[in-house]
Amino acid sequence: MATNSMAISSGAEVRRITQGAVVVLGRFFFALIFLMAGANHFSKQSIGYAVSAGVRLASIAVPLSGVLAIAGGLSILLGYRAKLGGWLIVLFLVPVTLMMHKFWLVQDPMMAQIQMILFMKNVSMLGAALLISQFGAGPFSLDGRHSR
Repeated sequence: MATNSMAISSGAEVRRITQGAVVVLGRFFFALIFLMAGANHFSKQSIGYAVSAGVRLASIAVPLSGVLAIAGGLSILLGYRAKLGGWLIVLFLVPVTLMMHKFWLVQDPMMAQIQMILFMKNVSMLGAALLISQFGAGPFSLDGRHSR
């Protein structure tokens, strides 16, 4: 009987470790785009592109959005105050999506399609950020360390 309970608990432990590894990988993949893109928000090219898209006060707004993206991305990646990190990403995505991907205003059909794809990509990431804002980082996170 002891052998069976050992096998059951060992299987549960393997499953827990596997699920935790998948969650860490998911956090990494999700955060990666914000960490990489956020760093670019301090360049003259990114600020210039935002100016051309009609963003007001782009020289302030674009670097500020970079700070939000990097802070939120790091928070989610590390799983430290990930619910707050999720809200930072929401705060980043809503204005960026609405200001930078106005596919409904683009005349060229190919460019309109590209902007719609980018808009929908951001909407899907917004959904993930909202989930993280409610459920947190999951296992193998700095937040999870406190709940043990």
